[in-house]
Amino acid sequence: MPEPVGWYRQDMSLTTTARRKARTAGDSPALEKLTRAGLLGYGLLHLAVGWLALQIAHGRSARGDQSGAFRLLAGQPFGRVLVWAIAAGLVAMAIWQLFEAAVGHLDEQGGRRVLERVVSAGRTIAYGALGATAIQVADGGDPATGSQQREATSGVLGQPGGQWLVGAAGIAVTVVGLVLVVHGIRKGFVRNLRRNLMSAGEFQAAVRTGQLGYAGKGAVYAVAGVLVTIAAATFDPAKSAGLDGALHTLAQQPFGYALLLVAAAGFALFGVYCYFQARYRKV
Repeated sequence: MPEPVGWYRQDMSLTTTARRKARTAGDSPALEKLTRAGLLGYGLLHLAVGWLALQIAHGRSARGDQSGAFRLLAGQPFGRVLVWAIAAGLVAMAIWQLFEAAVGHLDEQGGRRVLERVVSAGRTIAYGALGATAIQVADGGDPATGSQQREATSGVLGQPGGQWLVGAAGIAVTVVGLVLVVHGIRKGFVRNLRRNLMSAGEFQAAVRTGQLGYAGKGAVYAVAGVLVTIAAATFDPAKSAGLDGALHTLAQQPFGYALLLVAAAGFALFGVYCYFQARYRKV
């Protein structure tokens, strides 16, 4: 019978081999190219959301969320082909972040690496969900609307402990939004750029669009999170409507037009920043 130490060494060897294979798979040139294409598509998605925010600002009927943005893109000439391409890129981005969550962020140490891997796990879910939405739109489907989201929230609120669950989700989204704002203001994204490949002008443009883009996008997501939290606190699912609800809520506030212009600019600038990510992000 092998000694326990032998079993431990064998297990460590298998773990090391598995990690090495995962890193090799994650270093695939094809995956990198598809991921960079996905970042361009991610940028187009944010530009479309910015355009929809402008439509809402001018009082036009628009669905100001990611599914509305995909539908806007799909309605253009060759739009469905474009959305299929974006979907493929988003799936590649999800796979990239899955590898990062499993064995990545080797340039970090200790708790920082653990945090980065947790963030990558969250991005895996987010990119995967966006990819699924894009596939549904490209295939002619109609993803969940704000009313369907409210119905889902109502169903959860009706369950034992559902109010706490919805409230926790709302707080989590609010925190994520605020983290994005701080991430942008403090230029935390700069560490992921390959500065040695960028000209001084490109770097400055990336920093400015990244700062304003992250801050504007994060602020809108924080509003969406607050609305979900209020829905839980008041037991009123009508107040929960995601990104679309956040934009329409901004439109109803004093100076709502100006607030929506800022939100639209934030999403549009983040879309521009995605161009720099596609070219210069460490993948």
